[in-house]
Amino acid sequence: MTENKPKPFFITLLRHGESVGNAESRWQGQADFPLTERGRAQAFALAERWKKENVKFDHVISSPLVRAKETAEIIASALDLKIEFEPLWLERDNGEFAGLTAHEVRQNFTHPSFTTPYDPVGFDGEGDWELFLRAGQALHDLLKHEPARYLIVSHGGLLNQVMHAVVGVAPQANNAGTRFRFSNTAFAQLIYSPYQHRWAIDTLNDHAHWLDAE
Repeated sequence: MTENKPKPFFITLLRHGESVGNAESRWQGQADFPLTERGRAQAFALAERWKKENVKFDHVISSPLVRAKETAEIIASALDLKIEFEPLWLERDNGEFAGLTAHEVRQNFTHPSFTTPYDPVGFDGEGDWELFLRAGQALHDLLKHEPARYLIVSHGGLLNQVMHAVVGVAPQANNAGTRFRFSNTAFAQLIYSPYQHRWAIDTLNDHAHWLDAE
């Protein structure tokens, strides 16, 4: 008698298109900025690429922040899919830095010479450890679903910590350690095999539809 092994999860992690906050070099966090026209063009270009490549998804799960929501809506409309909005996939809460330009943050706040992963960002926002734990919870909740083909539309900071959770690397002091690049509308493709507890990372920072995605 052949044992029925659980099917794998196919997970695509997608960062949103360029937002007004990106274009203005702002610490966006959970401040809600829409896409720029360039960001919408990036999302449409990706949707067209996936249609030509006959890419299929069973479910789309998106952060409810408008830059992710718009990106998800453009792609879901092109691929005839419905979207589920999940707050666990929100970007990092940047506390008092949210919405400020990089210059404003440098000029108006004192920055310690050494930080630990347990220190908050922006005085009362999520530090690296807190964000890592939320990323792990988002991943855990996803894997409670049935194995299928999932598109997750989220943000660079949160997706970085999801990748850290996948490879088993905890946050380090002073923002040291490994970083996973996610350009605007770049995506990573992962496969999770529950019966082996094995992750395969097939693609990282793929933005072939928009080569100058930063």
